[in-house]
Amino acid sequence: FCEGLKTLGVLDQIRRHPDSFRPLFCYEPNTLTADQVEDLFSIHLSPEGSNKRAAEEMVITFWRDYLQDAEEEEGPSKLEKILAFTTGASVVPPIGFSPTPSVQFIHKGDDGFSTSMFPLANTCVNCIKLPLHVSYELFKEKFDFALGNTYGFGRA
Repeated sequence: FCEGLKTLGVLDQIRRHPDSFRPLFCYEPNTLTADQVEDLFSIHLSPEGSNKRAAEEMVITFWRDYLQDAEEEEGPSKLEKILAFTTGASVVPPIGFSPTPSVQFIHKGDDGFSTSMFPLANTCVNCIKLPLHVSYELFKEKFDFALGNTYGFGRA
């Protein structure tokens, strides 16, 4: 490896300017922002015009507001908790997530359970399922409770 870098004088330049080359060889995750976290997720909505879709669109505004509030109130640390809750990783891996993190919704009767008041996550498939609340305050309260009382991998 080093012999190959010597061929064009690259190794010499790396040794002279190690700080300049560090980002090329060592991954350093960026500080998370609400916008970055939001952009990581693909949102799976019901068909347009359906009653489910209208409820889901309201909850998506709660999700976006929650991410913004998390950033403003606690900064990157809470965003890292949200990411870990959903994916099991508190930082974005160098090559990204596979599968892409997704947002789904919990409708009455889905999965054979009664409607959950709390978000559910499956870190194996990087998916968060959001409950359909009618107020942001209730959404935030239940999400905060879920984040504060969930540990480890699997279904949260």
